[in-house]
Amino acid sequence: MSKSFSNLGINEHLQQSLTNLQITVPTDIQVKAIPVVLNQTEDLVVLAKTGTGKTAAFGLPLLQLVDLKNTNVQTLILAPTRELGQQIYTNLVDFSANSPNISIASVCGGIPIKPQIERLKTTTHIVVATPGRLVDLVKRGAIDIKSLKYLVLDEADEMVTALKDEVDTIIKGIPKTRRTLLFTATLSGAIKQVVQNYMSKHVVQLEADMSTLGHQGIDHQYVVVEPIEKLEVLLHFLNSKEGERGIIFCKTKAAVNKLAKKLAINKFSSGAIHGSLTQGIRDRIMGQFREGHIDILVATDLAARGIDVKDVAYVVNYHLPDTYDAYVHRSGRTARAGAKGLSLSIIQKEEVEEIPEFEADLGLVFTEFKKADAQSIEENNGLLWARKIFKTKPNRDVSEDFKSQIKTIFHHLTKEELVDKILANYLAQNSTDNSKLETPKKAKKK
Repeated sequence: MSKSFSNLGINEHLQQSLTNLQITVPTDIQVKAIPVVLNQTEDLVVLAKTGTGKTAAFGLPLLQLVDLKNTNVQTLILAPTRELGQQIYTNLVDFSANSPNISIASVCGGIPIKPQIERLKTTTHIVVATPGRLVDLVKRGAIDIKSLKYLVLDEADEMVTALKDEVDTIIKGIPKTRRTLLFTATLSGAIKQVVQNYMSKHVVQLEADMSTLGHQGIDHQYVVVEPIEKLEVLLHFLNSKEGERGIIFCKTKAAVNKLAKKLAINKFSSGAIHGSLTQGIRDRIMGQFREGHIDILVATDLAARGIDVKDVAYVVNYHLPDTYDAYVHRSGRTARAGAKGLSLSIIQKEEVEEIPEFEADLGLVFTEFKKADAQSIEENNGLLWARKIFKTKPNRDVSEDFKSQIKTIFHHLTKEELVDKILANYLAQNSTDNSKLETPKKAKKK
C-alpha cells in the first residue's frame, strides 16, 4: 500500500497545498527523505536522478521546520543555475500557499541585485540562491547567514565542479552546527570530498530507485548517421513530431547557435539558450517555451539545468554528452510527472561503441531508431521547402505592374496545376543540384 504525505508527517497546511497542486502520492525519494529531514538531526546525502521529486523531498519538511518566531534566515538552498533556483523557489511558494507567514526569497544571478538587497531587509526564513550572487550579497553585508540552521546543496555534482570556490566560501561562513542536506545524481570523487570536508561523520545516505525511477517512462533510442546527413535526419525527425515540444542538446554554444539558425531557416518554431546569452534573453526564450509559444528548445547542458517543463515529448542528443551524468540530466527533461518520453541520440559510426558503456553505467537499454530512407528524406526536404514558401512574407516593394505581369502568366492555371508545376520545377532543380555534386565522382571514374 502506497504511503500518503500524512503518513510521512507533513502537516495539514502543506497537505492542502499539495492537494491543490494535484500531488497526492509521494515518490520513492520523498517517502525515504521526508521523515529523516523532519525527525532526525544527522546530515543527509541523497542520491537521486532528475525527475524523482527531489525539491519536495527537502522542501516540504524544511517549510514545516520553519520557526516563525525567528526572524533570521534559517534555511539556505543553493542551486547551480538561476533557472533551477527559480524553479525551486516557485515550487516552495506553491507548497507554502496555505502557510502565508513563511517568507521565501530568491536571490539568483543574472538579474539586478538592488531589488534583492531591498527584499532581504524584510523578514526572510528561506533563501534560494546561486553561489556567485550569494557571495556578492554577503560581501555587501546584505544578508546574514551566520544563524543558519539548514544548508541544502541541490544538484551538488554540478556545483562542486563549476562553482567550487564560491561554495567553499559560503560553507566557511556559515555555522558548523548547521545541518547539511546534499542532493546529487552521482557520488563522484568531488562529492565524496565535500561530504568528508564539510559534513558530519554520521551521515545518513539515501538513494532513490536509481535503476528505474530516474528513467521511468523514457524510451532511449539512437540512430546512426553519416556526418553529411545528420541535419537532414534531424529535420525529418522534427517534422514527424510537429506540434510536440522537445529539447535538442548540443555540446557547445557555437553548435547551439548554428543549429538554431538552421531550424529558423527551415521555419521550425524554435529558440536557443546558452551561457553567453543575457539572463533577460534566456528568461524570455524559456518563458516562450514553457508557455507553448515555441515548440523546440536548442540548449547546452548547463543552460538547461533546472528546466522543469511539462509535456516535453522528446529530447534529442545532437551530440553525445561527455559524461553519463549529463545524459541523465538531459534525458530527464522528458517524461516528467509520470508522462512518457523519448530520448534520441543522433550518432556517427565511431560512436556506436559508446552505447553499451552508457547502458552499463546507467542501467538502461537503448534501441536502434530506424533511420529514414533516401526517398523519405527527399520528400521531407520538399515539405520543408513548401513550408518556407508558405511562411514567406509578401514583398510589398514589388511594383503592381510587375505583379500584374506575373499574374497574367499564371492566371489560366488552377491551384492544382500551379502546385504541380512549382513542385516539378523544385524537383528538377534539386535533381540538377545533385548531379552537379556527382560530377567530380564521374570524372574520377573516367
